[in-house]
Amino acid sequence: MNDNETILTSGSESRSALRSVAFKDVILEDSFWLPRLKTQKNTTLPFALEKTKIAVENLKKCGSYLRGNSSDLPFPHRFLSSDLYKVMEGAAYLLMIEKDQELEEKMDEIISTIERAQKDDGYLYVAHICNIAVEQEMGNQPYSYVLHSHELYNLGHLYEAAVAYYLATGKRSWLNIAEKSAKHVNDVFFKGHVNYNDGIPVNQAPGHQEIEIGLCKLYDVTGKNLYLEMARRFLDIRGVSFKLDENGTGVMSPEYAQQHKPVIKQEEAVGHAVRAGYMYAAMADVGVLMQDDVYDAVLNKIWTNLTDTKMHITGGLGAIHGIEGFGKPYDLPNKNAYNETCAAIANVLFNYRMFLRHKDAKYFDVAEIALLNNALAGVNLAGDRFFYVNPLEADGIKLFNHGNAGRAPWFDCACCPSNIARIMPQVGGYMYATDDDDIYCLLYASNTVRINLENRKINLRQETEYPFDGKIRLRVSLNEASEFGIRLRIPTWIEDQFLPGNLYSYCNKSESKWGISLNGEELYADLEKGFAVVRRRWNDGDLIELNLPMPIRYTKCSPEVIDNRNRLAITRGPLVYCAEEIDNAGEIQRFFLPPSAEKIYTDYYEIQEPPLKGMIGLSVAANKIVYESVDEENMNLIPYFAWNNRGNATMNVWFPCNKENAASSLHEVKYNKDKFGDIFVTSCSKDGDKEALSNGERPQHSADPTISKWISESNSQQNQLVEMKFKLAQRVESLGVYWADDNINVFVPKSWSLSYLKNGIWHPFELYVTDFFGINKDMYIVVHPSSTLVCDGLRLSIKPQINKQVGILDMDLDIRN
Repeated sequence: MNDNETILTSGSESRSALRSVAFKDVILEDSFWLPRLKTQKNTTLPFALEKTKIAVENLKKCGSYLRGNSSDLPFPHRFLSSDLYKVMEGAAYLLMIEKDQELEEKMDEIISTIERAQKDDGYLYVAHICNIAVEQEMGNQPYSYVLHSHELYNLGHLYEAAVAYYLATGKRSWLNIAEKSAKHVNDVFFKGHVNYNDGIPVNQAPGHQEIEIGLCKLYDVTGKNLYLEMARRFLDIRGVSFKLDENGTGVMSPEYAQQHKPVIKQEEAVGHAVRAGYMYAAMADVGVLMQDDVYDAVLNKIWTNLTDTKMHITGGLGAIHGIEGFGKPYDLPNKNAYNETCAAIANVLFNYRMFLRHKDAKYFDVAEIALLNNALAGVNLAGDRFFYVNPLEADGIKLFNHGNAGRAPWFDCACCPSNIARIMPQVGGYMYATDDDDIYCLLYASNTVRINLENRKINLRQETEYPFDGKIRLRVSLNEASEFGIRLRIPTWIEDQFLPGNLYSYCNKSESKWGISLNGEELYADLEKGFAVVRRRWNDGDLIELNLPMPIRYTKCSPEVIDNRNRLAITRGPLVYCAEEIDNAGEIQRFFLPPSAEKIYTDYYEIQEPPLKGMIGLSVAANKIVYESVDEENMNLIPYFAWNNRGNATMNVWFPCNKENAASSLHEVKYNKDKFGDIFVTSCSKDGDKEALSNGERPQHSADPTISKWISESNSQQNQLVEMKFKLAQRVESLGVYWADDNINVFVPKSWSLSYLKNGIWHPFELYVTDFFGINKDMYIVVHPSSTLVCDGLRLSIKPQINKQVGILDMDLDIRN
């Protein structure tokens, strides 16, 4: 095929033996996903579009700059555009489900803005086009710092969104922008372009994987081999054409962006979890689209490494804060878990593609757990508050979620909310897949779908209350009798363990077994790769009933995971459950499970109170610490995905099995100001209070008059120093600063920086790749070190605005033992 030949396809017609049934062909009729889609349309999407207006404005200014107007420049940012593209991708999916003229017009207007911001040669990156790039973040010229500039990452999301919008509307404008960009990237990276890199091909894989997935989608919709070949080439040059110092640390380590080895030699999940997940998904994509097994062996080794040693029970990936990524095998903390929402979404993408490649339900079982537990937890029930970080324990105090003790309305690095905006509308696309002879039933939900199976028109109607109930009814409608197979997924959680792999296993065996009936008669079905196969000549009106019992199960973890020794987690069906303070009249860390708790008392019930109304809650036997004694008291649990919808308080997933462990956890549910050590300040006004820096009082906004604050002296124009000298060396995970600003007497600073103390010498604090020393109001500015940092102290150097006092309402220091 000629690279420039255009063959537009439906997008759902994947060139694999197994094809997804497009979500636009699945009509949801359930009480679980359909309300979320409505919330997505009515709340999350408008909210996210409003939040990403700043990216639209930057693109507008870039377009004006290209036309000679340099009077109003945009501000430099590496990945701001990508958040907009993801939100727009989600909007395109919603347009596939339901036409909306107003939304389509808004999309067209933004697309026109994007087109104006693209150079004639196809280059699209605001900072370099407008000559405002920050060299240490973006390089001194286009593509000179591909490692961390996010130039290609942004484009990957643009390609995905452009394809989605074409499929939704049939309009080619955005697709043309994407193709123009992709051809430009091919010229610059693999051929050589006279205006870039001195005409020498850049030939380097991006630091943040994503363009590979976008190129696969461009190929899938256009049929142009060029894009698929580019995706494969970007994969195959990783760890080959560009190598980092093997002694590099943090974001400059070879493992961070999976550049330590060629992809075909990688066998362990390392580095940044989202980058890794996107790469694995792209490798599976290329294997599916090329029908090539070159990546199969290595992907299965990586998958086994994940499921055996590095995946939380919620399907969360990337437990370690410092690199937003993978630690050593079995390093799976609970309270200090990171588990970025984007990483859970990447886990869904990877495992779904592995299923398409291998037709094995075990991969989809992982995708389902990651989707229903970690990914779904990423957005609240109202659709306007988000988790970036997803721990498995909370004390109501620790600001674990990028400066918040609970959900946040948005983030400076807003990849997670925008990712939620694009994943939720696609849920219907995870429900069915087909090959030439079989229909695969995957994610169960009430819906109707029309499937074309080798020119046979088949209508299915599914009725179920899944994931809260395992009874599924599937009615077949046909114009004429036809022979084919229906494969019903029998999840891993139905047998002896909650997830595939060697990390988790049930303590209590279930006497209930899954079963199938056809037209009211019990049916025996062969089990093949996790699917119950019913192959027959079907008649109109045939009814399959599948029963997946959902007893309450207690799970133990591999003893290799230190944090989960002598602890149990509780699940029901595909859902992980947690206990919250609001349902248990006090700190949840007081509770521990008695021996054989499952034999004493377990029950489930329908929750009646909003916002969790209609969900299934659990009640289990437990013991509770009351001062020095222990009382027996049932403990109430809710689905993990629904936690923190009723305020910030304590929460737990892994429950101790003895009083000692519970008492240790309870002791940690206290604010510890001693971790700050001794605090010194350059000056403090008579209206200020140095104690405010470490007393743990949480402000509501930057002008909050109800709590104390540190304020510099009014006559001091020199840089203000705030020093913390620790009593013992500490491993610093992050520092959060909440600036005071009442717009009268105290104002945010002009700028600030941070240093750390080690062996008596102060050194510059090198920021993590997505952080910056911000001066925003009404939020904690949270900064992380670029690599593991053990030090003896921290120092803020604060430059006030001219003739203005500066102040801090609170600081949050996160350390790890």
